[in-house]
Formats: sequence, C-alpha cells, structure tokens
Amino acid sequence: MKKLLSFALMLALLWACQQPKQEQVALQTEQKAVVYQVFTRLFGNTNTNNKTWATIEENGVGKFNDFTDKALIELKDLGVTHMWYTGVPHHAVINNYTAYGISNDDPDAVKGRAGSPYAVKDYYQVNPDLADDPDKRLDEFKALIERTHKHGMKVLIDIVPNHVARHYEGKNNPEGVLDFGATDDTSVEYAANNNFYYIPGETFKVPAAENNYQPLGGEKHPLSDGQFDENPAKWTGNGSRLAQPGFHDWYETVKINYGVRPDGTFDFPFLPEDYDQMDEKAHFDFWQDKQVPDSWIKFRDIALYWTKLGVDGFRFDMAEMVPVEFWSFMNSSIKNANPDAFLLAEVYNPSLYRDYIHKGKMDYLYDKVELYDTLKHIMQGHGLTDNLPAIQEGLKDIEHHMLHFLENHDEQRIASPEFVGDADKGMPAMVVSTCISTAPTMLYFGQEVGEPGAEDAGFGSNSRTSIFDYIGVPHHQRWMNNGAFDGGQLSDDEKALRDFYKRLLTFSTKSTALMGEYEEIHSFNRANTEGYGDKVFSFVRWSGDEKLIITSSFKPADAEAFSLKVPAEIIKKWGLKDGSYQLTDVLYGSNNTLKINNGVGSIKMSLQPLESFIYQLQ
Repeated sequence: MKKLLSFALMLALLWACQQPKQEQVALQTEQKAVVYQVFTRLFGNTNTNNKTWATIEENGVGKFNDFTDKALIELKDLGVTHMWYTGVPHHAVINNYTAYGISNDDPDAVKGRAGSPYAVKDYYQVNPDLADDPDKRLDEFKALIERTHKHGMKVLIDIVPNHVARHYEGKNNPEGVLDFGATDDTSVEYAANNNFYYIPGETFKVPAAENNYQPLGGEKHPLSDGQFDENPAKWTGNGSRLAQPGFHDWYETVKINYGVRPDGTFDFPFLPEDYDQMDEKAHFDFWQDKQVPDSWIKFRDIALYWTKLGVDGFRFDMAEMVPVEFWSFMNSSIKNANPDAFLLAEVYNPSLYRDYIHKGKMDYLYDKVELYDTLKHIMQGHGLTDNLPAIQEGLKDIEHHMLHFLENHDEQRIASPEFVGDADKGMPAMVVSTCISTAPTMLYFGQEVGEPGAEDAGFGSNSRTSIFDYIGVPHHQRWMNNGAFDGGQLSDDEKALRDFYKRLLTFSTKSTALMGEYEEIHSFNRANTEGYGDKVFSFVRWSGDEKLIITSSFKPADAEAFSLKVPAEIIKKWGLKDGSYQLTDVLYGSNNTLKINNGVGSIKMSLQPLESFIYQLQ
C-alpha cells in the first residue's frame, strides 16, 4: 500500500511540474481572494458587560440582522471577497428554546454556555441564538445570504463531517432524510453503514473535571448533574474509544463512521491511481455506480442542501480525520451543483496536502504548520526569515491551494501577550502572508483593529476570543460603534492599523502581479548585501503588466538601511535595461528608484521598525 501511495504521489508531483506555466496563465485572470472569518454570534453584539459565564441576557449576542448593508459595505471596502460566517448550523447551546420545538441541551455535554459551533445538533437548521425571531431563523439567514451577495461577496459556512453533537437531533430534516444513527445497529462496535461507533455494554460517563471545573461556572441547572444519558456509549469526536473520555477530549461530540473499521482498514471503494490527475467531473462520474457508506450520503445531502440555499462554499473542519475518498465523493458532488464553489479544509499534515487537493478535490487548505508557524516564530523574535524561502519552494506545485492567515478562531490573537502582545508586530507578517503567493488571504474579525482576546468568558482560557460563551469583543465593538460601523470609537492607533489592512487587502484583490510569478530575492541579498539581516524578507512578484518588489522588516526596534539588490536573472526576465526606474509604494505612496548597472538592480532602502514597502515599477 505504501508503494502504491508513493507511486501516486510521484505521479502527482510529475504532473504538477508539467503544469505551472499553463496554470499560471489561468491564475492571472483571477482575483486574489480575501476570506473574512467572522464569529457570527459575536460580530454584532454591542453589550460591553463581559461577565464570566454570563447568560445571553447578561452579555448579549449578535444576530444575523446585525450584518446590515452598512456593515457589509465596510467589509467589502476592506477588501473582503468571501464572508465565512462561523457558527451558523444549529449547534448545542444552553438556552431554553423549547417554545420553538427545540430540546434543551445538557451542560455536562456542552462546552461553555453558548456552546461550540463544532458540536452541530441539527444540520438542516441554524443557531436560534442568531435570530431576532427564532421561529424564522432560517429565513433571517437566507436574507443575510442575499444581502452578502448584493454587496458583491460570497458566503461560506462550516461543515464538520468528522463529528456531531453528543445530542444530535435533526428535527428539520427534509422529507425522506433519516437522522444520524436512526438505523444503526447499536449492538456492535462497527458496521459499515452505521453512522456512529459504539461501545456495547457500556454507558457514557461524563469526563472527570480538572482544575475545579464546573459546567456553567457552578450555576445550578436542572440538567447539570454530572450525568448524560447515552447507552451504549459512542466513540468521542477526536477518536477516544473510552466510555468516559478525558476532559481534554472532544467529549461534547461523537465521531462519525465513514466506513473505516476500528483496525484502520476500509469498507469503501478506492480511487484508481491516476485519479489525482482527473477533474471533478471524472470524480463525480466515478462514484455514480458505487456503493458507499450511509454517512457519505448524509453529508453530501447536507452540503447540497446549503448549496441550493445559496451558500457559495464551505470550510471543512478537521478534514484530515475523514478519508480522502469521501472528499472526492463529497466535493465532486458540490462542484457538480456549483462549479464555482469555494472549498476550504483544515488539514495540518503536510504529507497529506497533495492527496486532499488532487484526490479530495479541495480548493484550499490551511497553510498553518509551515508558513503560519514560521511567521509566528519570526514575529515572536526567535525565528529567522531565512526559513521562509524553503517553505514556498517546497509548496511550489500547490502554492495556490494553501490559504494564508495570521489569526483564526483556533489561534491566539496577535495582540495577546501569549502571542506577541502588539498588533503592529503582525504588519510585516501580513504583508508577506498576503503577497507571497497566489493563495487566498484570511482575516479573522477584529484582527484589523488589534483585538487581543483578553476576556475571561467562561470555558477555556483567554488569548483566543471565546467560541464557547456569550461575550463582547471590545476593540471590534469600538469599530462597530453601536451599529454605525464607522470606527467612531477607535483610538488613533487602531484606526491606523485598520487603514493598513484596508490598503493591503484592497490592493491584493486588484493586483495582477500577486496572481502571477514569484521569486524570492532574500537569499541573494543575505549573501551579497551588507546590512541585510535575518529579520528582513524580500521577494518579487510580476505579471505581464505589473512588477512588484516587496520588502518587510520584522524588527520591532531600530531602523534597517541597506542597498537591496535585484538579481540579474530577474532584471532579464522583466526585460529591463541599465538605467533608472521609478518605484512607487502601493501602500502609502512614497517613491524610490531602481538603478540597474551591468544588469543588476539596486534600491536604497531605509526601513523603519515593522515597516514594509510594496514597490510597483512605474
């Protein structure tokens, strides 16, 4: 099996090496995408109470309707092309909606009071917390889809195929759609068409608490008794096979069975070896006469339901925990319904990247463990920019598919003391992250105004804006300005930071060079330029009608001064002759000069701490 996999990967790499010129021509006609991840229940919340473990009445909650025309206009003007509305599908919450036919959830099997958006309770409905009228919550979300489209942006939501809420209850299934587990044989650990894995003969036990943890902070609740009724017990979402999972397991969720036997072997058809070279239509056709596990069909139907409602794409949680063959089946079905669907996956294992792109038909994967982690170390002062060129070289064949970010709901806020404690230290990293490839850029709401995630909301620790509890987001609230969405309460520093993000992102969506060629000139300057250190990074980007020279300083103090060199091979590719050429910085408009002598370019650079220049050749 390993030999077959290696051969398939070899074919994929060979194919990729033969494609770049043709693919590059196609990319130059595209717009660089900017994804704005917004935690939907926090975005519009103007309540500044921020009490720990507070109720929805005490701390407030944002609604679909808080994304007003004005808000969406401002986000579009920020450079956003895709709105990822996080936390839309109905997940387990500790709030009483029994008047709307929704059962109460047990605090012993829910993290926080507002609940994790990754413990979905009903895939054919939306979170009632997000609606002004919970009885019309789906209509309110449909209206948000329409408003977002009206302002020229696409809509993404989460699908979490690896697991569902411990208390899944599909009360809104379309006619003929059975609930997860409805036909499962619960007397066995595994059956190919069971939706869940079982632990026969054992009942589920709530994890033993750590650090004096109590659900809801110890508040009395009729269902909070240290027990949860599940018999037989099911495997937990992260794969724990214990009837009593650990406190740090994903105990609020249960794992979905995709035809993977407990010993790791499979009960589903494999893709032929050459299908890593085939398009979505070939994959779609392949699966039409195949018998696949029931869970595959259920999640395909969920994705197609939301696609039909107007959702333009999905962010797939923990995609690498689900077999790549399922993704071929799922994604080719989505693309058959909407060829332009935007499919983004959370995959952290670099050895799986090419399989999930070429076989699984993902459009984009997180570039976390290579680019993000390296940039984080550089920002924190213990990493070197010398490590960046090898990352882009290693991903050269799939660079367009590796989405870049500096924050998301799983990561620490840049401004938090646990990260770097200063939002400005993210500025050079954001220039590099945005401009180094043709891949989409992702921004987490509040990042653009330096949100530090300092609030103690309840479940979990701060430094990450809480995804589990009702809370306000102070820096973001100052930009929101009680619904005016004009930044009226921001400090001067926060306004300047947001202005930087706006300048960078809006340029990125219009630049043809950023969808064109890339060469790093960092290594050449490290070897040949006096004063050019390991806290500076430089590269060039170009297309047929635009040429860029980009340099960023990651030093938080002390200016950098040197004569940046542009190697002869770049000058030759650009068709430039000896002489002087005007450069203009696209961020703030300053001018400089590229001088070419004997075929080698040079630019006198004076970089202030954390400063970047994106010089455009005039």
